[in-house]
Amino acid sequence: METAITERMVSDFHTHLICEEKSRNTVEKYLRDVRAFAKFTCGKEVSKATVIGYKERLLEGGFAVRSINSVLASLNSLFTFLGRQDCKVKTLKVQRQIFCPEEKELTKAEYERLCRAARSRYNERLDLILQTICGTGIRVSELPFITAEAVNCGEAVVSLKGKTRTVFLVSSLQKKLLRYIEKQKISSGAVFVTRTGRPMDRTNIWREMKSLCRSAGVDRRRPFPTICATCLRAFSTASKRTS
Repeated sequence: METAITERMVSDFHTHLICEEKSRNTVEKYLRDVRAFAKFTCGKEVSKATVIGYKERLLEGGFAVRSINSVLASLNSLFTFLGRQDCKVKTLKVQRQIFCPEEKELTKAEYERLCRAARSRYNERLDLILQTICGTGIRVSELPFITAEAVNCGEAVVSLKGKTRTVFLVSSLQKKLLRYIEKQKISSGAVFVTRTGRPMDRTNIWREMKSLCRSAGVDRRRPFPTICATCLRAFSTASKRTS
């Protein structure tokens, strides 16, 4: 059975998500993914082959595996709602990094000490920078993509070197950032900025980090804030505890 994705289907799916008591951010994200897929199909009938072709298109577009899997989860939810189990596709396998060089590894205890040290200095900005980097896995160069607009919708679209990916903000981190931008009266643009309003860069952050490392008793020779992927789970747990 093949059926085209219509706006009526999307509207009914919208109602279904609301009845399922999905969060506003989740509903908006699902609908955005579904509409992007519908645009890809150009009103043509949809089959599993169509969905597989879309998955391949996202891969060719340089999207991160986790971002692609997030999109596929949205589409699979739609197909479940429509009773189109035949169109559901498998997500991509995420290859985990098993080895992390010790000199690049920041332990959970060190992370917590750094956050405490930042708070003791009343440096809320640096504390949140730590939590944002460690909670999302983004690079320092990607911090400018954490904007007030991104915080409000719960996700940031990072576009660098011809590649685009979506970074999601867990609810605990999003709440902290929402409070911060309200306090700082930031209505648009980068969240983390200097006194002159310019986005924080690696030089700014590293200058503050060196001093913070001394206070927290963390080896400042570590190439922080570069983060080992295998450590992110511990960082996320620690971030929730500091809510």
